[in-house]
Amino acid sequence: MEDINILVIDDEIEILNLIKNVLKKQDYKVTIKNNAIDINKDELIKFDLILLDVMMPMIDGFTLCKSIRNEVDCPIIFLTAKTMEEDILEGLSIGADDYIKKPFSILELRARVEAHLRREHREKQQILSTNGLKFNLKSKELYFYEKKIALTKGEYKICEYLAKHKGQVFTLEQIFIEVYGFDKESDNSCIREHIKNIRAKINKYIENPIETVWGIGYKWI
Repeated sequence: MEDINILVIDDEIEILNLIKNVLKKQDYKVTIKNNAIDINKDELIKFDLILLDVMMPMIDGFTLCKSIRNEVDCPIIFLTAKTMEEDILEGLSIGADDYIKKPFSILELRARVEAHLRREHREKQQILSTNGLKFNLKSKELYFYEKKIALTKGEYKICEYLAKHKGQVFTLEQIFIEVYGFDKESDNSCIREHIKNIRAKINKYIENPIETVWGIGYKWI
């Protein structure tokens, strides 16, 4: 069975350990966090479901949900002692898929998680987040926060290819074939010019993540 990765965020260690033990018995891979401050948004795309406590210090569940909903496609289920209707409606309006009210039974927790994983057919937004940049793999656009970086089709293809294989070094020829294919009548040295232009555009926002590996080619760091 393909690994199912679940992230649980709650400031109560006892609840974290309880949920982890319950879900691990179902052969799920479970990552636990006792606060929202330590969340690395670049890693969120690996999770298939997120269980998120509402009432937490520093950053509460509603705030975190708002900040990550456009980054992830998986179901988000709130864990909450709040039972007032307006609180439930608020949570659903900002992107939550469901609520589990504390205290909850092990059977309820397991059933809710399994149900959401079974019926998760949300159209994937196909977002890749790295180095402070966000790739929309569906629309083929690159963003720094909400600011679109104006890349040509070729420039975008280079960025996406390198970012998807972060840390791996590619030669000019490998990048050229990925972008243009085998039949393109051109010199692969044009890739150097494209990367020069990419760097100029991205450097307006952050330090450019494309590194030259002398004598070999380029990599996304």
